[in-house]
Amino acid sequence: MTSTSAAPARPRRRKGEGQWALGYREPLNANEQSKKDDNPLNVRARIENIYAHRGFESIDGGDLRGRFRWWGLYTQRKAGIDGGKTATLEPEELDADRFMLRVRVDGGQLSLEQLRTIADISVDFARGTADVTDRQNIQYHWIDVRDVPTIWQRLESVGLSTQEACGDCPRVILGSPVAGVSAEEIIDGRPAIEAIESRYIGDQAFSNLPRKFKSAISGHPGHDVVPQINDVAFIGAIHPEHGAGFDVWVGGGLSTNPHLAKRLGAWVPIDEVPAVWEGIVSIFRDYGYRRLRSRARLKFLVQDWGIEKFREVLETEYLERTLIDLDAPPVPDTPVDHVGVHRQVDGRYYVGAATTVGRISGPMLQQLADVVEAHGSSRIALTPMQKIVVLDVEETQVESLVAALANLGLHARPSAWRQHTMACTGIEYCKLAIVNTKDRAAQLIDELEQRVPELDTPITVNVNGCPNSCARIQTADIGLKGQLVLDDEGRQVEGFQVHLGGALGMDAGFGRKLRAHKVTGDQLPDYVEKLSRTYLAHRDQGESFARWVARADEEMLR
Repeated sequence: MTSTSAAPARPRRRKGEGQWALGYREPLNANEQSKKDDNPLNVRARIENIYAHRGFESIDGGDLRGRFRWWGLYTQRKAGIDGGKTATLEPEELDADRFMLRVRVDGGQLSLEQLRTIADISVDFARGTADVTDRQNIQYHWIDVRDVPTIWQRLESVGLSTQEACGDCPRVILGSPVAGVSAEEIIDGRPAIEAIESRYIGDQAFSNLPRKFKSAISGHPGHDVVPQINDVAFIGAIHPEHGAGFDVWVGGGLSTNPHLAKRLGAWVPIDEVPAVWEGIVSIFRDYGYRRLRSRARLKFLVQDWGIEKFREVLETEYLERTLIDLDAPPVPDTPVDHVGVHRQVDGRYYVGAATTVGRISGPMLQQLADVVEAHGSSRIALTPMQKIVVLDVEETQVESLVAALANLGLHARPSAWRQHTMACTGIEYCKLAIVNTKDRAAQLIDELEQRVPELDTPITVNVNGCPNSCARIQTADIGLKGQLVLDDEGRQVEGFQVHLGGALGMDAGFGRKLRAHKVTGDQLPDYVEKLSRTYLAHRDQGESFARWVARADEEMLR
């Protein structure tokens, strides 16, 4: 009898991830094919020359649900479609014949002329809609494609744009709302933002990335641009030998697979920030994963490579020089939101006011421009926390301004609930959403201000309409992820999965999910009231909500 031995198993060939630098240039999915077929920035000419004249029905499908995004345009959700149909209908069944249009405000600061232009466009073309997003954008709804060229002309006449406000490209660059005026600021990051925006936004060398790329640059030490959840962030830091510059973070992002950014361990002077930014975004373009959309973010590459290899590739292949090392600078307890009255470095003041979860309007912005001008200021800023800051206010005008803002629904001395609650767009307009967010969150604020007025420490409440975390649910004290749940009668209703104890800053981390714990929309005020009262009753001296949640018994949190 002849014995035979089994042949050695052949190693399984690893699938390519579509990384251009490794030779995988052929598109591996429909999104990559679309970008190869035609650079999405080219769609502007078709909008101006064809679609704006022939209307919605003339728009090519590949442009409508793909390339339009590179010019800030998303199809809007058709009215009357409930959350249960979000994942079951085809895109064309969800599409209304109107658009969301996103205006990028790099750095967040706006002149009065720009503010009035944004307000007037809202009134003239967007049925009065204009939301402040947590990316310092202004977001319109109800936009007709036939009006888009006129809107672009008006925006661009005052130095604003919708170019690359969406799409697989470098999105708006977050900046400190109080850059150049804050007494705490280490360095003014605006020159770097302006250089990046002018050199690289709209450059076709960077308009075909694996997926979106989020940047932040702030010289403020208070992490006012939430650096831990951006693809790249430059944060003001002082080097013991070289002075004021920037600490670099890479690989942050949330959505369904969240990652906190990692420090590169390098110090960068302000005049080198654009080149380092270019190198990092080039790594993403060349080495980023393009096969699966779910892994097409920089955070996955940083996770797989590790920060040491990432820095090595940046220095050797892209910068061709070694960066200066930097020990970790101090991290604030929580990110600063600039709400309230604050003295500027020049002796004047800035006044930060809370919106109601970013929901404002064109008429409100028109009135805001009048109020700002009447109080001697010529500019405002939008924040990554859906707030509005009025800059350059004389001391004699402060109290009058605070009162005038309150009359507009903008609160410089808000309740803790109003200041620290955030919401995404939700089912009202978003095709991905499952539940209503803006109205739910606004109602929740009103209820909690009445029920728990004694809250004396911030509890952040972030309300999201789907799993994608546009409202940063994983990093909130109370993060609410919209989904359909069963009520006590067994009916399917709007509700939320609960994440508790997330944080940014010193104790950065993601909230814990309670097993099988979901809350209906109608139960939400009762649940948050009970939870906050339990925290107030059982916290230790000076203990934050997140730290209390980390040690609390799960039954106390239900």
